[in-house]
Amino acid sequence: MAKSKAKKIREKLAREGKRNPEENRSPFAFADMRTRKTKTKRDLLCQKKQKNHSPYNDISDGSFVFI
Repeated sequence: MAKSKAKKIREKLAREGKRNPEENRSPFAFADMRTRKTKTKRDLLCQKKQKNHSPYNDISDGSFVFI
């Protein structure tokens, strides 16, 4: 197979002692993102169960009102 024009340019820069643009790539560019998993049914149920249950929104926070 033939080399692409971009690959030829990268190899020429490396031969001339300049920095190869491939080295500028982030390590996350090569990460396999297919290993992620979706939440299970159990995880979704637990997430809904705890929704809107913040300890800061509790009615019995120690304050009271006199009428």
